[in-house]
Amino acid sequence: MELSIENQGLFVDRHIGPDEGQIKEMLKAIGSESLDDLTRKTVPASIRLAQPLTLPAWENEHQFLQQARALALENKILKSHIGTGYYDCVVPGVIQRNVLENPGWYTAYTPYQAEIAQGRLEALINFQTLVLDLTGMEIANASLLDEGTAAAEAMTMLYAVREKDSAKTFFASKNLHPQTLDVLRTRSEPLGIELVVGDEAPLLEGETGTGLFGAMFQYPDTFGEVRDYRGLCEKAHAANIKIVIATDPLALVLLESPGSFGADVVVGSAQRFGVPMGFGGPHAAFFTAREEFKRYMPGRIIGVSQDAQGHRAYRMSLQTREQHIRRDKATSNICTSQVLLAVMAGFYAVYHGPQGLKSIASRVHALTRALEKGLLSLGCLQENNAYFDTLRLGVSDAGTVAKVRALALVGGRNFRYHTDGSIGISLDETSTPKDIAEIAALFAQALGKQTPRTGSVTLWSKGLTLGWPSALIRKAPILTHPVFNTHRSETEMLRYIKSLENKDLALNTSMIALGSCTMKLNATAEMVPLTWPEFGRMHPFAPEDQCQGYRRLFNDLERDLAAITGLPGISLQPNAGSQGEYAGLMAIRAFHKSRGESHRNVCLIPASAHGTNPASAIMAGLKVIVTQCDSMGNIDLADLKLHAEANKANLSCLMVTYPSTHGVFEEGIKDVCALVHAKGGQVYMDGANMNAQVGLCSPGSVGVDVCHLNLHKTFCIPHGGGGPGVGPICVATHLAPFLPGHAVVKTGGTKAITAISAGPWGSASILTISWAYIRMMGGANLTRATQVAILNANYMKTRLADHYPILYVGKNGTVAHEMILDCRKFKSSVGIEVEDIAKRLMDYGFHAPTVSFPVAGTLMIEPTESESKTEMDRFCEALISIRKEIAELEKHDADKSDNVLKNAPHTAEHALAGEWKHPYTREQAVFPLAWVKANKFWPAVGRINSAFGDRNLVCSCPPVEAYA
Repeated sequence: MELSIENQGLFVDRHIGPDEGQIKEMLKAIGSESLDDLTRKTVPASIRLAQPLTLPAWENEHQFLQQARALALENKILKSHIGTGYYDCVVPGVIQRNVLENPGWYTAYTPYQAEIAQGRLEALINFQTLVLDLTGMEIANASLLDEGTAAAEAMTMLYAVREKDSAKTFFASKNLHPQTLDVLRTRSEPLGIELVVGDEAPLLEGETGTGLFGAMFQYPDTFGEVRDYRGLCEKAHAANIKIVIATDPLALVLLESPGSFGADVVVGSAQRFGVPMGFGGPHAAFFTAREEFKRYMPGRIIGVSQDAQGHRAYRMSLQTREQHIRRDKATSNICTSQVLLAVMAGFYAVYHGPQGLKSIASRVHALTRALEKGLLSLGCLQENNAYFDTLRLGVSDAGTVAKVRALALVGGRNFRYHTDGSIGISLDETSTPKDIAEIAALFAQALGKQTPRTGSVTLWSKGLTLGWPSALIRKAPILTHPVFNTHRSETEMLRYIKSLENKDLALNTSMIALGSCTMKLNATAEMVPLTWPEFGRMHPFAPEDQCQGYRRLFNDLERDLAAITGLPGISLQPNAGSQGEYAGLMAIRAFHKSRGESHRNVCLIPASAHGTNPASAIMAGLKVIVTQCDSMGNIDLADLKLHAEANKANLSCLMVTYPSTHGVFEEGIKDVCALVHAKGGQVYMDGANMNAQVGLCSPGSVGVDVCHLNLHKTFCIPHGGGGPGVGPICVATHLAPFLPGHAVVKTGGTKAITAISAGPWGSASILTISWAYIRMMGGANLTRATQVAILNANYMKTRLADHYPILYVGKNGTVAHEMILDCRKFKSSVGIEVEDIAKRLMDYGFHAPTVSFPVAGTLMIEPTESESKTEMDRFCEALISIRKEIAELEKHDADKSDNVLKNAPHTAEHALAGEWKHPYTREQAVFPLAWVKANKFWPAVGRINSAFGDRNLVCSCPPVEAYA
């Protein structure tokens, strides 16, 4: 045996599912000689890259983690007192280990198939109940992307439902967080909303103004001040003006709820409820409102319904608001949320309970009041009359400020330095009496005063009470539901988390073959750096010299994404695919404006496009014109030419998905781009299907001007049960000057548009995952992953083609990385809907593929490169078995209404019922194939009655009686 000193185990061998033997078997089955041969048959020669993708890489997980650790240590973690909506916190170990670091939670998909997502849905109901209790409102959604975008969604929702078309002005207090104001500016301008940012004093005195449809205030505000808005809300409502309150959930544990003094919408960030700062994200924003807005709320609402057996069941409610249905009529392009982070925040409240949260909030306020006493004893001026956790110190001269800053840095602390010379100091859950003593000593030194004596903090802490008027002290109890008052020990908490995990199907159970959603391996080595404190405890507004590790990571990732897409300008700020779409369109809009062509406002969108495309275009102030597809699912070039010519004077852009949403590489994509450019327009590519492009072709090489990427698809960030995600944009050179900037930290181009997201780099901490994936794969292996993704799809197509019609194929009979099974004839022949097939797959232990998109009555399947031949064979066998079950109906060998498909999924309780009344056996119901017995996944509930849930909308924890 010959020995070698070289590393043999490469990461690519862990990431790609099929081994060499399986690849050869699959190639033989589909009639291709090699992966390169399959590539030639599938990807048009005119767009294939002439040169291989070259990227730097490390060889294996161990070497990568060593390099990642060295980079992480380039970040300097100082004690953060910056506040501004971001706070250090304690992530309970039981939540970090069993949720954040657990693939049973982070690899699940959006809970569209609710019967196998009951754990996540219950956790989200907990989150909704938490924020409803704290805000005093009537209806909540399951989270939004960040506080800034939640505020913008509140503004645009109120604009959409205003009673007078002439009311176009929205007032925003200058005391909102600066990043929130930045996002409001971005979102208001293209919709024709006049945003007025100013002093709230005139409004507080009754000057409500004319033309106002809404106003927004921060409570406590960005400087820490707490104001009583009761009178203002009364005057505003008398003038038919709606009020939005942006708030802090920990402060609301002690402060009177916004709902109690008349707020119409309440938004904020749940970050400090056990979610790391992560240099700006991801964090779960919350959005609560009055009942009257339930049909207009953005995002997803989790509601209580019941299953076929009458048992309580959770589901996503009011789904008619989804963009794939409403398209250009949608009032929001939000198609995702921050599920994993909302789950963590909800569990944080379950873990601590109402008394624990009161203890934390009271302690933070007490420490802040003690610090104020200490600083006042030194002669400092404290400008906030009422506050929760933030002091604003007036300092007499710039020299003193400079001394404070220098001493703070030496002492390992970051304060917030306001433009007027004052200093902000925010405390949080991690603050201690020692911090108070050290901060006081620091100011004493800067002011030339004697250092406070040992024991001063104890003296300052005596006799403390809530530091605001009685009208602002919370009266109503919080978190009275049993779920927040039961799981006090870690043992109970651990079992509760596990009980919910067991109700969910994730990638650690079986493959999730969702077309257009790319559910691939999220490798452990990619996930490990995410929870390192050097990445997690960094404040997004920390000084630049403290975050060099992050900056280098961003530079690496931007360089690599530019190489992969062929587009040199990159912004990592958009924190979801929908935000990437919007950012790209806003960059195009700014480009046209810079050329004196603001009139270009027509956006052409093929009928096959993702539903968020038209919604994003409307938000960007564009007029949507839908172009048709031909019988093969390709863009109808004749129809496109017709519309491009008719609108050439005003053409802004074309939005295209490539490969097409129908799973085919269109031969004429270069002609499409050339046509649009000839009419003065720009080409935007939806990057949802980049998993079929990486290393084989690129957006830039075919003539695209801007492309967004779903890092939570192609580049391995887990879906997290419906979020987080990242949607950076890559742009051609002429669009790079317009990449989004930020109000606090310098980002973007020389002519940057205002911010798209609250964080300068969006969901910065999870960028470590995609960075890790690219680093460990390298160019050649990323290309191979793409080829295997295409191979896997074509292998499954070959296995299933004799049983289900394949709706679209390329000119050589191949598909790209996904395919569409046509199930429409089953409805007309035997009454079987595509939903019946989706639910029956649960009995086989699988999540359904994408249902009825982009074509109603179909299943869109994408296996990805990470699934082995063995797993794909199991999935194909399940679908083939279901086809045989349908055949029994076609032959009249099964009852048309009482059959395994119509009754699916079958729960354990249903299967073990004493009396079995169905014409099929229990074994046929729950063990349809022999291998299902070995690893049976039991759906937690039977088929959910969606109509019942919409008629009886309940979005908080059911009352105690419901658990009897």
